[in-house]
Amino acid sequence: MKSSKILVSLVVAALVSACAQGGQPGSGVMSGGSINKQDVGTLAGAIGGGVIGHNIGKGSGQTVATIAGTLIGAGIGSSIGASLDKADMAAYNSASQRALETAPAGQSLPWKNPQSGNYGTVTPSAPYQAPSGQYCREYNQTIVVGGKKQSGHGTACREPDGSWKIVE
Repeated sequence: MKSSKILVSLVVAALVSACAQGGQPGSGVMSGGSINKQDVGTLAGAIGGGVIGHNIGKGSGQTVATIAGTLIGAGIGSSIGASLDKADMAAYNSASQRALETAPAGQSLPWKNPQSGNYGTVTPSAPYQAPSGQYCREYNQTIVVGGKKQSGHGTACREPDGSWKIVE
């Protein structure tokens, strides 16, 4: 019975923590905003991790396992929740296909998901023909998720159906 009370307390603490953190200033329930994906991921991860830790731990170690599971689950859930969602990926993929197909070398094409606020650019280099006969382009990209900018580099080649596929 005591461990059930601890689990409930941890879940409540995770809820309050998730609501108070928010992905950006002014977001989150505690500041009058709405719950974002990262909040939901944090909460779901905390609950799932707490339940798993509670079921794994035995005796006096059950409390420690529950707390550890809650913290680990919250961290994993937060990370997953902060990542790109399907709408973000659709906007990114559309911009990537347009950039690789039509943009001159060095010209950046932007994308943005107005619902999440995530955005970025795709900047292709000059096209070249690979030894396989496929036309390929290297590209640079920037992606901003939750205000954190990340950059990447890759190569995409044109498929027989006309689409571009990332090869590295």
